[in-house]
Amino acid sequence: MRRLLPTAVLASLLLAACGTSASLPAAAGPPHAGGTLRFAVSSDQGCLDPQQVSSNDSIYAVRQLVDSLTDQDPKSGEIKPWLATAWTANADATSYVFTLRSGVTFSDGTPLDASAVKANFDKVPTLGARAALPKGYLAGYQGTTVQSPTQFTVAFSAPNVQFLQGTSTHSLGILAPATVAKSDDERCAAVVGSGPFVLGGYVKNQSITLTKRTGYNWGSSLWAHTGDAYLDGVEFRIVPESGVRTGSLQSGEVDAIGSIGPQDEAPLTGAGVQLLARANPGLPFGIGFNLSKPIVSDPAVRTALSLAINRPEVVSAVFTSQTKAATSPLASSTPSYADESAQLAFDPAKAGSTLDAAGWTAGPDGIRAKAGQPLRIELTFYANAATNKPALELIQQQAKAVGIDLQLKERPISDATPVQQSGDYVASWGNLTRADPDILRSTYSTAGTNFYRLPAGPLDAALAGQAAAVDPAKRTTLVGQAQQLLVANYYTVPVVELTTVLGVAPDVHDVTFDASSRIQLHDAWKSS
Repeated sequence: MRRLLPTAVLASLLLAACGTSASLPAAAGPPHAGGTLRFAVSSDQGCLDPQQVSSNDSIYAVRQLVDSLTDQDPKSGEIKPWLATAWTANADATSYVFTLRSGVTFSDGTPLDASAVKANFDKVPTLGARAALPKGYLAGYQGTTVQSPTQFTVAFSAPNVQFLQGTSTHSLGILAPATVAKSDDERCAAVVGSGPFVLGGYVKNQSITLTKRTGYNWGSSLWAHTGDAYLDGVEFRIVPESGVRTGSLQSGEVDAIGSIGPQDEAPLTGAGVQLLARANPGLPFGIGFNLSKPIVSDPAVRTALSLAINRPEVVSAVFTSQTKAATSPLASSTPSYADESAQLAFDPAKAGSTLDAAGWTAGPDGIRAKAGQPLRIELTFYANAATNKPALELIQQQAKAVGIDLQLKERPISDATPVQQSGDYVASWGNLTRADPDILRSTYSTAGTNFYRLPAGPLDAALAGQAAAVDPAKRTTLVGQAQQLLVANYYTVPVVELTTVLGVAPDVHDVTFDASSRIQLHDAWKSS
């Protein structure tokens, strides 16, 4: 029997498993300004526009450049003021009225007013495939009406209950009108925002440099202090090799690193490094299928692959100690999560019988075939997490044990959107973070991008229904139905929940996570 957690309950438990790890312990003495934080990440999506970026490594940097209308409390899930001081929604969530704080400017000196917000929202629906996230948040967007420089109304053609949470994300971060007017590619090269840092330089696949914006005084109500950021600057270095990142932190060459592996935990802790961890809400790491490809359009193949995967073994062998096996198409820290673990059991015998019944018979090499076609699936993954390749190599072995030949194909993270858009893949490994269950609709609805080429059906009704459900209990029920349909059809094979683990030097303090497990550096400071 499935266990459903209602939105209201889950929101209060978003960080229950690791809430005490949301930021580093406070240092002795008050924070002080100065210094540059050197942060090594594993990849670069090749874009600096927060409205077109979806990879965590790149979001860490671009999040510091823009402010959002609202913020989301990572502990309670509540929406809190940021650029907007107040907001109201009508009864059916088709209209939202916002009041902006006055005196906010972009780093180019232009005002961040209601007209600037309107320009951003009007442009989002016209952006290309890289902007799938903000397009989803603005589903049914009819327009923004400006009442005054500090008040505006956003209207939708149908109820859109997830929009308010969307306004707290980097994807709807507000950009200067001059940036909004540029082409998609021009925006990927440089953006102007109103955030606590400004872009100092960008060398693709090498570094992103940020400098403190002086005079900043409109931070989120959740932040610990007002005024300028403490740090003078931040340098994000692109270092693909996990061992090099770890060694650089141990030697003092960098101050923080991402993508910690299990082999790094003990030596880093032993060296005095503090590990900062938070479970990511949204979609777990898993396998999605391009159902336009005949081999994975066979439900028996998708079912057998899920049954072949020993999720606890993958977690213990590849991921850090804070990591959980996936038990649903949603991570367990996501509002309206439903436990679907009964459908995601490890059962290689059943995998074999499922393939037998579908006519896939084992050959002399152990790989199954039907009508002369080997059961070979090309699985595309991206070089944006050190755990991707070892996890998939283990899954490859597990699949082979039941006669499925997974062929792994690695590509740079900058290829992710064009590959999905073109359909030039059979199966794909990845995850997506958002602290709202509507991430299911933006990913799997056939009315959206439909990168997985799913057929129209009952899943669409559940996904559309939850987006329009003003009543939280009704929404939780519909989200639960969507999760059940996804695993019953094995449209996705969830494997492991992402837990973001950062290694941070002992002289770096108050690096914090937002509700989507992305970092906030306005309050961060160095004691040496």
